[in-house]
Amino acid sequence: MGDPYILMLVALAALAILDLIVGVSNDAVNFLNSAIGSKAIPIKTIMIIASIGVFFGAATSSGMMEVARKGIFNPNMFMFEEIMYIFMAVMITDILLLDIFNSLGMPTSTTVSIVFELLGAAVAIALIKISGTDQSVTEIWNYINYQTATEIIIGIILSVFVAFSVGAIVQYFSRLIYSFEFEKRPLYINALFGGFAITAITYFIVIKGLKGTLIYNNLKGIIEGNPIVLIAGGFAFWSALSFGLIKFLKINILTLIVAVGTFSLAMAFAGNDLVNFIGVPIAALNSYDAWQTSGVAANKFSMGILAEKVPSNMLLLFAAGGIMVITLWRSKKARAVIETGINLSRQGDGQEKFKPNNLSRIVVRAAMFTNIGFNRLIPIKTQKYINSKFEKPVVKLPKDKTYELPAFDLVRAAVNLIMASVLISIATSIKLPLSTTYVTFMVAMGTSLADRAWGRESAVYRVAGVLNVIGGWFLTAIIAFTAAGIVAYLISWHISMIPVLLLVVILMLVRTSLQYSKKSKEKKEQQFVERAELISINEVIEESSGHIASVAGRVNKLYSNVVNDLANHDLNKLRKTEKHVLKLNEEIETLKNGVFYFIKSLDDSSVQASKFYILILGYLQDVAQSISYISKATYTHVNNNHKNLKKSQLKDLKIIDNTLSALLENISDTFETKSFDNLTGILAEKKELLNDVSKSIERQVDRIRTDETSAKNTTLYFSILLETQDLVSGLISLLENYNEFYISSNQIKQ
Repeated sequence: MGDPYILMLVALAALAILDLIVGVSNDAVNFLNSAIGSKAIPIKTIMIIASIGVFFGAATSSGMMEVARKGIFNPNMFMFEEIMYIFMAVMITDILLLDIFNSLGMPTSTTVSIVFELLGAAVAIALIKISGTDQSVTEIWNYINYQTATEIIIGIILSVFVAFSVGAIVQYFSRLIYSFEFEKRPLYINALFGGFAITAITYFIVIKGLKGTLIYNNLKGIIEGNPIVLIAGGFAFWSALSFGLIKFLKINILTLIVAVGTFSLAMAFAGNDLVNFIGVPIAALNSYDAWQTSGVAANKFSMGILAEKVPSNMLLLFAAGGIMVITLWRSKKARAVIETGINLSRQGDGQEKFKPNNLSRIVVRAAMFTNIGFNRLIPIKTQKYINSKFEKPVVKLPKDKTYELPAFDLVRAAVNLIMASVLISIATSIKLPLSTTYVTFMVAMGTSLADRAWGRESAVYRVAGVLNVIGGWFLTAIIAFTAAGIVAYLISWHISMIPVLLLVVILMLVRTSLQYSKKSKEKKEQQFVERAELISINEVIEESSGHIASVAGRVNKLYSNVVNDLANHDLNKLRKTEKHVLKLNEEIETLKNGVFYFIKSLDDSSVQASKFYILILGYLQDVAQSISYISKATYTHVNNNHKNLKKSQLKDLKIIDNTLSALLENISDTFETKSFDNLTGILAEKKELLNDVSKSIERQVDRIRTDETSAKNTTLYFSILLETQDLVSGLISLLENYNEFYISSNQIKQ
């Protein structure tokens, strides 16, 4: 009887390890963003500090484990067999959900996931139980611990607004105190700020965060009943220590705060979120131990024992902490999620990941009108004083170091870490599994807004990004609840569904990993964003030739695909081609959006090359738009079930395709190998291709006057021919421009 459940425990243990890996990939954003974004400390040092914090947090998280056992449902209403079904459903769903979000590079909440998965699975099993009796559906409230569940859900939702508001308010006043020239502030301000920050961190993390552990129990008599004394004494001690460190050791106190804050936030994350990863498997192990000693059948043994306090296994906590630390160092997906958070809180402009939408535009306009209203109420002198504090100094760096500036400064990084640590630790101390993702992300967004990081150039993109992330959070709750309920139903239908579902998990993880690797390889890092060296004329030629070779090769393939798929009337292949064409246009648009940063990187002797580079991108865009129009018109024609082109028309298109293919292949090879002396010969080939297009147009005119009966076919055919003509014209202009620039650049060298 016990064998199936032993296998389930083994599966849960494996799922717990996977969940730790997937979960840390998602949640690393919570405690690494501020330190990495501010570039206060070398990344290796940040990782070491965070690793120590995660390990200590994992070891002190025992009090939170009760949430998985009794926080969402009433265990006494379920039998051992049913509890195991619930736990299996939760873990399977959790891994799949988090892995999908990680692959998309979107931060989501592991707390929201686990809470709604437990709720969904418990509701599904409860409904199955009720359906087999004469009980009313309203009896489901006896199965769900709705009071605690409601508190948790409300706490999670409120955390979004509280974290954003607190982050914005504290950052606003911190900036008024510090301005952007914090190095020039008097020593006593730095010392007091250090005292405040470290006192907040140590009190809420070390004292509140350790509540329920053996260390806390030994110091309980001293800690409890003396909060004011502890806070005042801590503030005095840390302020004095900060003064000494600044005065005598010349230590930047903000850098120290970022380091301590990173440790504390990593510790708070592990202490609060470890239950999300291993709470369910540990609860399953406790359930199995209790059932095994009972001697009662699995479907008859009530799990009321889970409502009792159970001591945590410290070895399991240490092992979990070790896995989290290893994942922190190894996960590539974690970097993608971190990048999203940093980009949305970055000071100033840059390459934006999210596209604006109507809601983001409305929010930005409303904020602008509100700001105008407030400014009318505030005296002009006060406005000037406040604005002076938010003026960003012009940082004079060597031109080749321009793009090595941090995403935001130390003041904002310190506020992010302090406020997020405090809020999460308060929640942990009252055993409320607050979403660390929600808190850290919204604190960062609040401080960004208060710091005027969202200017007219970037606000609509940043707001769209925030709305997308928040929308993803609420979507997580709905999907987690529904998916866990379905999985629980399938498992309860027949236990053999467990290995089937586990196989699905493995296949999905392998699939997303392969897709992520493929996506990473395909993603071309834009050099104008990352480069730390100046761009010379040779590098302009190098970069532009790479773009041309790539576009020529892809257009060649896409054009041939359109002609062949049109001949076969293959709608599915045309749909795929349409997606590839759209991707090509987006990549070229991204290059054009980066022209500003590219030109800023040019050395003084290569400034004239900027006009050449802009023209090249313009011609590439013309070529891409032509193939886009051809693809779209063809897809629409086939999708509307219009008649296929006649054999004579398809024959003419195939001749044009062969000639164009040879031309594009020659162009691609020339720019790939940088054999630019061949450009004159390639330009001579244009006449043959343009003649083919012209003859095809004439032949179609003759057909219309004699035997052509389809207006739709004629429209499509002329559209393809005319756009092909524009495509060739764009290529010719590009080649002529490139040939002229190449010759002139060689003359300059000589």
